[in-house]
Amino acid sequence: MPGLISVIVTTYNWPEALSACIISLLNQQDRHFEIVIADDGSGATTQQLIAGFQRHSPIPIQHIHHHDNGFRAGTIRNKAVAISRGDYLLFMDGDCIALPNFISRHRLLAELGYFVPGNRVLLSQTYTERVLAHQLTLHRESLAFFIGLWLQRRINRFLPLIALPFHSWRYRQPQFWQKAMTCNLAIWKSDFLAVNGFDEVFQGWGYEDSDLVIRLIHLGVKRKEGRFAVPVLHLWHRQNDRSRHDQNYRRLLDRLEQKALIRAKVGVDQYLPAHT
Repeated sequence: MPGLISVIVTTYNWPEALSACIISLLNQQDRHFEIVIADDGSGATTQQLIAGFQRHSPIPIQHIHHHDNGFRAGTIRNKAVAISRGDYLLFMDGDCIALPNFISRHRLLAELGYFVPGNRVLLSQTYTERVLAHQLTLHRESLAFFIGLWLQRRINRFLPLIALPFHSWRYRQPQFWQKAMTCNLAIWKSDFLAVNGFDEVFQGWGYEDSDLVIRLIHLGVKRKEGRFAVPVLHLWHRQNDRSRHDQNYRRLLDRLEQKALIRAKVGVDQYLPAHT
């Protein structure tokens, strides 16, 4: 079982969503974690928001920021991991809301030699706007409440919110890389460093998280399913600029065939203290 968990929260210029995300983390049952905000070039409003949380939070909050030069989520996540203090990494996005048992259940799922992808429940555009405008505390709500939201078509599904036992079916697809996304993904820090983190040759939106998982599998790290245990509530937002999609997808297909390729070409090692 891991010691300190480092929750890496990626954000970009959406302070209202980030506030909801941080508040949900500050209301976790398990308190043995830190928050590292991976800020991909946000402006002053976001930075002031984070500073306010840092002053009053009972949970340690670190903030790493770089200038805005387009979508560089892999880069800022690498920088965040480099300053993290935990031995277990839990990646989530700043537009996601965690339920109170999110950390505790990820801790129970953690196992050496495995990464754990969770899944998500998507909110509608209109309901997202209402949640943020009225600062609704969704992390406090019951399963019955979310079933009601589903019946009103305010969320796309409720089944991920049902917890199933931690049985053997979670090990059935050890090399399945699809649908493992960094909006909800747990990895041992030692494994992340062994593959040199995210590969920053993936520029713009698309597949830097899939590439990470594929290289973990090439290393011998297996998938342990986090579905029906650790969902997040994902706020609606417009799609990111996907102009690099095709280029990144071709690169990803190449990575699938290059089973000897484990370490990122441009990765986290450049930000580590020992790097020269």
